[in-house]
Amino acid sequence: MQFTFILTSIALLGSFSLLAPAHAQNTGAGQATADETLVEMSQAFRRGNRQRLTELLPRAQGHGLEPWAAYWELRARLETANPGEIQTFLSRYAGTYQEDRLRNDWLLQLGKNREWGTFMAEYPSFRMNDDRSVQCYALLAEFSSRGKAEVATQVEALWLAQREADDGCAAAAEQQIKAGKLDPHSAWLRARAGMENNNPRMATQAVAMLDSEWASTTGSIYTDPEKFLDGRVLALRERTKELVTLALVRLAVKDTTAAAEELDRLRWKTQLTQEERSWVWGVIGKRLAMRLSDEAMPAFMKGQDQYMHEDHLAWRVRAALRAGQWDQVASTTGAMGEAQRRDPTWTYWRARALLARPAGDADRAEAQRLLQSIAGVRGFYEQLALEELGQRISAPPRPAALTDAEKESARLNPGLVRSLLAIQIGLRSDGVREWNYTTNLHQNGGMNDRQLLAAAALACQQAVWDRCINTSERTRDVMDFEQRFPMPHREAVLQRTRQIGLDPAYVYGLIRQESRFITDARSHVGASGLMQVMPATASWTAKKIGMTSFKPSQITDRDTNIAIGTGYLKLVLDDFAGSMPMAAAAYNAGPSRPRTWRGQAGAPDLEAAIWAENVPFTETRDYVKKVLSNTTNYAALITGQSQSLKSRLGRVGPKALGTLAINADLP
Repeated sequence: MQFTFILTSIALLGSFSLLAPAHAQNTGAGQATADETLVEMSQAFRRGNRQRLTELLPRAQGHGLEPWAAYWELRARLETANPGEIQTFLSRYAGTYQEDRLRNDWLLQLGKNREWGTFMAEYPSFRMNDDRSVQCYALLAEFSSRGKAEVATQVEALWLAQREADDGCAAAAEQQIKAGKLDPHSAWLRARAGMENNNPRMATQAVAMLDSEWASTTGSIYTDPEKFLDGRVLALRERTKELVTLALVRLAVKDTTAAAEELDRLRWKTQLTQEERSWVWGVIGKRLAMRLSDEAMPAFMKGQDQYMHEDHLAWRVRAALRAGQWDQVASTTGAMGEAQRRDPTWTYWRARALLARPAGDADRAEAQRLLQSIAGVRGFYEQLALEELGQRISAPPRPAALTDAEKESARLNPGLVRSLLAIQIGLRSDGVREWNYTTNLHQNGGMNDRQLLAAAALACQQAVWDRCINTSERTRDVMDFEQRFPMPHREAVLQRTRQIGLDPAYVYGLIRQESRFITDARSHVGASGLMQVMPATASWTAKKIGMTSFKPSQITDRDTNIAIGTGYLKLVLDDFAGSMPMAAAAYNAGPSRPRTWRGQAGAPDLEAAIWAENVPFTETRDYVKKVLSNTTNYAALITGQSQSLKSRLGRVGPKALGTLAINADLP
């Protein structure tokens, strides 16, 4: 069957040139009709129209995306399909993403129905194995059949990492709790996360595992924590202590001041454990830190690091950085778990904290070791570490050119071929999923660097820039910067940036993060085009830059989008006195928010890296760091000279506020 797919792929590839979009040489009515059938089936699948899928399936036979058509049709009726049909599909499309995707879906259904015999027979063939619920079902089945004690640790890790109240991990956790293998405290930790993250179902599901009658109380606490606390004087039993803790966590989300006052009361100081109080102080500290409040560190200091969630510890470090308390940065990063400490963010700041201590050979040696462990050009903190070691940022040497055989292997890869075809006919999300699957999985356990470079080159040739970049970024031992940081539309971008006095590296760094150079990209909030401009922002900017004939329908036109996007970027950059970090934040979150984040009179003047790390919005925080990192690497490519990220960052403080007269809601 795999041989059949290879032949199909070769035939498909023969129908279009790899130097132009797929099907460029095959635009007859027959092909157009076949493509339209696939697009209609995709739409019918998303609408849940089973009848239409069944009607259209025969028309998709022989099309390069037939596996997708067959998957949509069967998946839409998977709950009623008989096992024979499913096995026929798995056999017919063996080796494809669609086979593994359907097996994933089927395993979830089998687990939900507790059909363990069939589940365990199919599970070893699940190649992705990246679904936590499926993994939990497997552990549930394994323990049921063999009674293995060691699954408890695995179940706990999977369950606490789940962001929603699923069936698989919840069932496995409940099994382990009832078997006495998993500490019931894990259920309370899960419930606290539900309270903190506005997910009452997560909280009630966890508590119900301990006693179903407690679930309604937990729901009431979520709705009105003040009422529950007002009715409690004593918390002597473990259950009452935990319910009080849930109420305090929920109150902290709603009103940090009220929660802090409540937690400071003598009854909770004496009746709650240090662990329970520390967790709540972690929630309070995090909420205050996200508001950039000076009260964040005093709140964190009332708890103990070892009892806080890793997210609380991250915000404790950020608050300590803002306050210039390097000793607290060192102690809190030291309290982080090993996996969290390995994140380049906390590796870098721990090294900086050690260097900030009074001169000591041991601290300095450890700081150097930490910086060397992450230093490089791969990202924001890797680049900062490189500069901290006294080096600058340069484009690495290009790897050896791909051989014809390596290119041919990528060209004939069925998964890559289907991905490009799906993207070409408008099924981008489906094509992206299959591309990611194909490049992540391989007969030998994953594509090696050369195979990834060849796959990236194939995507570049087809101008599928997002797959080109993302695939090239995954190489481990070699880097092709021209793949990772491509410069499509070069003449248009360079001409426009010269006209208005913008650094082209900055523009390219922003476009790479905004759209990955997809000209018709559209975000879930309505931003469009290469530079992801919102309609209202586009109209406002067009007037500002004198584009009197602008119409909203023109926003995805390449040159119009570049003109408006760069025009807006120049306006916010000038408004923030040339601060690239603040302008990037304004481009992503609107100009009014960075004005607030820079602080009022008397606020500290910060390294821009510290300021960026304290941006309250996760998306904007990551965006600023990635845009500035991209910019530095693009500058190295464009100029051929080594660069400094630190020089682009500068400092951020409560200087004269910007005056850009634009609605705060505009991005």
